Amino acid sequence: MSYLSVALAKGRIAEDSIKLFKKINLGKTELNSTSRKLVLKDEEEKIKFIFVKPTDVPTYVERGVADIGIVGKDTIMEEGKNIYEIMDLGFGKCKISIAALKGFEIHDMVTELKIATKYPNIAKNYFYNKGIDIDIIKLNGSVELAPIMGLSDIIVDIVETGRTLKENGLEVIEDMHNISARFISNKVSFKVKNNVISKIINKIERYREGENR
Repeated sequence: MSYLSVALAKGRIAEDSIKLFKKINLGKTELNSTSRKLVLKDEEEKIKFIFVKPTDVPTYVERGVADIGIVGKDTIMEEGKNIYEIMDLGFGKCKISIAALKGFEIHDMVTELKIATKYPNIAKNYFYNKGIDIDIIKLNGSVELAPIMGLSDIIVDIVETGRTLKENGLEVIEDMHNISARFISNKVSFKVKNNVISKIINKIERYREGENR
């Protein structure tokens, strides 16, 4: 019997995913959030867990190297891969928001709106739909610095508490999307391994139903 491969996004989502799998009795002895191994196997259940960077999870799933995966909705939207998004898992909640220095108004712009972001595709789709001319500046970190240094007018970024924005003199202008961890599947695997994948989905649903009672 072949293994079912599961791609997990390293970091907080992986930690929450591990807790979830243990709650439904999968990978109970093998899964460990402190392990440095990139591949862990549950020999009894024939499941292989692969730990990759969040942005790579949809690629592993789309290409069939992983049958299923757990990753943030922001990554799914940004990467735009040909996969099934099966379920909202309800953890890893945050927002993708527009932020700027206090007092800045998008509607006051008479030239291109300069946007610094880790999410160029999400930003492009959002503002194109609003008919606003934009200049997107892709950054990989410390996005909050861009408006302060005059690199951009606004930023598009993940916001959890808003504390970092506040400490740097920025404020949220508008919330764009609600984000949380999602269960995704390779399209071929969902047909070929439907029995196994459906069992996992059902276990997760039953566990979440019991948790919410």
